[in-house]
Amino acid sequence: MDNSRKTNFDDRLAAAANAKKAQIEKFRARSAANDPTLAERQAAREAVRLAREQRIAERDAARRAELARAAAQQAAREAAAAAEAAAREAEAQAAVQAEAAAREAELARQAAADLALEAERKAARDARYAARKARPKKR
Repeated sequence: MDNSRKTNFDDRLAAAANAKKAQIEKFRARSAANDPTLAERQAAREAVRLAREQRIAERDAARRAELARAAAQQAAREAAAAAEAAAREAEAQAAVQAEAAAREAELARQAAADLALEAERKAARDARYAARKARPKKR
């Protein structure tokens, strides 16, 4: 390093700052105002971005429509299942009522048969009693 200039730290810091400013000015001079292809590239990027956003929006709309369709199908399936369950329940209830009616009819028939048998037995008993009373008495 050449110490002939005897620069101190502040001088070197100022020189670095001036060099950085010069590079920034050089870059700015080359920027958008002077580069015609930059505007084209930015327009192409913007078109790609808009197309991407459009595709994303279409996919989201299709996904929402599919979700709505699936929800409607699920609701229809649940309604059909509920209706089927209600029909099965009504059928089971009707079967239980029919079984109860058949049981009651059987009980009534059995009660009538028991009454008829009891009446027959009473008639036989009364006939034996009457026959015994009709016999001559032995003394």
